[in-house]
Amino acid sequence: MVVSALVRLEGTDLTSRPYRERRAVLEALFADRGLAAPFTLCPSTIDPATARAWLEWASAGLENVCFKRLTEPYRGGARAWDKYKVRATAADAIVGAVTGPPAAPRTLLLGRYDGAGMLRYIGRTAPLARAVTRAFQGVLLPAVGGHPWTGRTFTPSWSSREALDVTLVDPKLVVEVAVDVARDVAGRWRHPARLHRARPDVSAESVPMFGE
Repeated sequence: MVVSALVRLEGTDLTSRPYRERRAVLEALFADRGLAAPFTLCPSTIDPATARAWLEWASAGLENVCFKRLTEPYRGGARAWDKYKVRATAADAIVGAVTGPPAAPRTLLLGRYDGAGMLRYIGRTAPLARAVTRAFQGVLLPAVGGHPWTGRTFTPSWSSREALDVTLVDPKLVVEVAVDVARDVAGRWRHPARLHRARPDVSAESVPMFGE
């Protein structure tokens, strides 16, 4: 558990105190109590160079850096801070299914092959602009015969149980997307990917493997 805020301590309400004071109390709590795993104190800094260095920790799983005002009290139910997400351009992914008609898809469901040659679902794009969908006319074709995702149920997000209405397509078209570094326990992208472009010049076999 990564602890980034303290709003109450031994019956004392800390929400009206500025972030600077609440952070000092939190750090003292960790030091005085000798808190260790499963508790981890979230790093904090007022040095811009240190924050910029943290943004290079994407390979270690850093998802974002939050910015808070040192004088700001805790505002329950309100977002009084900003977030900078770490994003990286994924090499490529294969379109295995779509929501909406293949000729004008609303979103793309993406996959990559694993070491056993199975097409693994890795994530879904954000909704596509209408102008973008024109590029897929005659390119995305409904699957004929067997498909590695036949019988599988997909959900809108990693935390949802709602089933998506999808159409399986021939898994040959490669697209380039931008994603953040957040992954679920299965190694899939937690958040929707942003479509950069279709890559008909790239073969499905040359796409990086699942987990890379």
